[in-house]
Amino acid sequence: MPATLGLDLGGTKIAAGVLAGRRLLNFLERPTPKSGAEAVIRALAELAREAMAGREVAAVGVGTPGPLDFERGVVRFAPNIPGMENVPLKASLEELLGLPVAVENDANAAALAEHHLGAAKGARHSLFLTVSTGIGGGVVVDGRVLHGAFGQGGEVGHLVVDPMGPYCGCGNRGCLEAVASGRALERDAAYVFGRPLRAAELFELKDPRARALTAASAEWVGIALASLQRVLDPEVIVLGGGVALGGGRRYLAEVRRAYRERMKNFQEARIVRARLGRRAGVIGAALAALEVAGVADRAGLAVGKDHPA
Repeated sequence: MPATLGLDLGGTKIAAGVLAGRRLLNFLERPTPKSGAEAVIRALAELAREAMAGREVAAVGVGTPGPLDFERGVVRFAPNIPGMENVPLKASLEELLGLPVAVENDANAAALAEHHLGAAKGARHSLFLTVSTGIGGGVVVDGRVLHGAFGQGGEVGHLVVDPMGPYCGCGNRGCLEAVASGRALERDAAYVFGRPLRAAELFELKDPRARALTAASAEWVGIALASLQRVLDPEVIVLGGGVALGGGRRYLAEVRRAYRERMKNFQEARIVRARLGRRAGVIGAALAALEVAGVADRAGLAVGKDHPA
C-alpha cells in the first residue's frame, strides 16, 4: 500500500504526517496563519514538503472545517480561519505539490481514522462523535465516509434533540451542540455559578451542581446516540473530544446509561472512547488520500505496536 500524506487544518494549528502502512511518520504541527487563505495554503504546502522530505508519497489528503464542495475540493467557509471562503483548496495544493489531493471534512477524517486504525477497528459500520467546544461527527459505512447527497452527512451536532431549547450557532433551536457541547456547558455554568467557568474546570469541581451540569450534557449525548442508532445502525460508536474524554469514566457511564434506557427492544452498539487523539485528523486525511491514489480498499489496515496511538 503506497504512503500518503495527511494534512489537518484547524483554527489554531495545522498538522502533517506521512502514513506508511500502519505507521504515522514525521508528525509535525505549526500555528495556523491568520492573514488569509493564501497564507494558509502556503503554510500547508510548506509543512507538507517538510513532512515528506526524503519519502515517496502517492497522494495528499487534507482535513478541513467545512462546509465543503467535495466534488471540486472547495472550502465554502471555514469557521475560525480568517479569509477561508470559497477557497479552491484541492486545485491550489495540487499545483503547489504536484500530487493528487483529496479534501475531506475534519470530523469525517477523524471518523475514518478511528474506523480503520483506532477504536472502531474491525467494524463494518461506525459512528464517530466529538464533543468539544462544538459537536461534530462522521459516519463510516463499509469503510467509506457517508457524505450524503449534499455533503451534509454526519452533521450529528445539529441533530435537533429539544425543539424548544436554546439557539444554536447554525440558527436553529435545540441542536445537540446547543445543549451538550463545551460551549453549552460553559454557558450554563456561568448562569449557575455566577462566574465564567471552563468545561475542564467543571470536571474538577466537587460541587454537586457541576456534576449535574456535566451529567445533563452526557444525557443529551446518550439520547442523540439512541436516535442515531435507529437510523444508522453502527456496530461501534466512538466518542472523542475534550468534553467527552475530559469527563472521564463518569461522563462515559452517563452517556451509556442514557443511551441504553432508550434502546429497549433494539440492538445496541458498543460505545467506546476514541484512541488516536490529536493525530486522528492527520491519519484520517492520509487515509482519504488513498482513494485518489487509486487504493479504494483500506480493509488491510490495522493498528500495530509501532503506531503512535
